[in-house]
Formats: sequence, structure tokens, C-alpha cells
Amino acid sequence: MPVPRRPYAFFALTLALAVPFWIAGGVSGVMLLPGLPLAGLMAVCPGLAALILVWRDEGRPGARAFLARMFDGRRIRRLAWLAPVLLLAPAQQALAFFVQRATGAPVPAPQIALAPALALAGFFMIGAWAEELGWSGYAIDPLQDRHGALKGALVVGAVWALFHFVALVQAQRGLAWIAWWSLGTLAARVVMVWLYDNTGRSVLAVSLFHMSQNLAWQLYPVQGSYFDPQVSGLIAAAFAAVVIVLWRPPAPPLRGRRPIT
Repeated sequence: MPVPRRPYAFFALTLALAVPFWIAGGVSGVMLLPGLPLAGLMAVCPGLAALILVWRDEGRPGARAFLARMFDGRRIRRLAWLAPVLLLAPAQQALAFFVQRATGAPVPAPQIALAPALALAGFFMIGAWAEELGWSGYAIDPLQDRHGALKGALVVGAVWALFHFVALVQAQRGLAWIAWWSLGTLAARVVMVWLYDNTGRSVLAVSLFHMSQNLAWQLYPVQGSYFDPQVSGLIAAAFAAVVIVLWRPPAPPLRGRRPIT
């Protein structure tokens, strides 16, 4: 019988594990990349928290099987889904670029060098794997099985946003900036759960999307220097609204009919 997963214990442990990274970021003031403080290394925390809980509940065999979810590309039965996985986030930022240009913002032309972009993609992929092993590999299934995909996505998205707040403050983001960014983050999680469910619940697929999202931000259009969270957040919300209207995921089971696994 499957061992029940504990998403709220996972959230609490993830935030607790992030505290040393928040402290280190605040004390050092080091920036890993433009807009990314040292506290960004807390990306390891969701995967680590999930692994601790799986190891405790299922032992070494369960932990080994859980880690294998990072390479679960065989779950993606329809390879056409790789197109939205890899292209939706860049398309969102491209649209934001044209909106900002159309509204008079002095946004320069993109300056993207291939080798640094590939290095960034590798860096962000490692972080995306570490995060999505927790958010998607551990937390989302029990939440959407109980509450439905949309509510499950919003719960994970809210915690995901909260997880980043200290790092955003350390990156000297203001309250309005964080609020608009949080809207985009909630919307992105709705899209990510949609992709996750339609790729056979593949952690690899949603990690690729997460990587492309971070890469598109950091390259926009020159090291993220003109990223506007209001424009991007509203576009992301529009993308999510389309997903909500068109997507018809299965309804959550009635309470008592099915265990959370």
C-alpha cells in the first residue's frame, strides 16, 4: 500500500531548511547573478525536505525510487508536450518585451551570447530539479488528488512564492515588485501543474519548464535588467486563465473515498 505523503509537513520542513540560506544571504550581501542573492542557493531545500520525508517513511529503496523521478522522461508519452514545456516561458517574456516597447519603456534589444546562455541553462536546471523534486515530485499529487488540480496548484504556488520572499527583499525588491511577482508565480504554478499532469506527472518535464522560466528572466533582455514583474505577471495570469478555461482535469475524489498518496 502506498505510504501517504505529507505536503504540509513538507512545506514546514522546506521553510525551516531555508533559514540558514536566508541568514547567509543577509549577512554576506553576495549576489550570485544580477537579482539573485546568495540565498538563492535555498533551491536545494524543497528536494532535500522531500527526500528526508521519503527516506523516513519509505527507507532507502523509496528514496532511491524518488530520486529517479528527476529523470522520468519516459512518462512523457506525447513528445509534442515538450513544445509548451520549453517554449511557453520564453514566449511570455517575448510578449512582455513587445508590450513594454509598445508602451514606451526604453527596453534595449536582447543581447544573448550562446555559451553563457547554455551555462546559465545548466545552472538553472540543477536548481529546477532540486525545487521540482519537492514541489512537483512530492507535494502536488496529494494536494490535487484531494482538492483538485487548480486548488492544489494555488496552494503550492502560494508556498513557492513565500519561500522566495526573504531572497527578494535581500535583492532589494520593493513591496509592489514582490506583489506583482507573486501574481506571476501563482499563475506559473497553475501552468506548471497543467504541464505536469499532461506529461504523465513528469518531474523532468516541469523542471525543464522551471529552468526555461528562470533562463528567460535572466536573459531579459540584458541580464534581467529590464524585467517588469507587473507586465510579466499580468501576461502569466492571462496564460493561466486560458489554461483554467480550457483544461478539464479530473474532479477531486470525495473525502473518505481515496487515501492521499
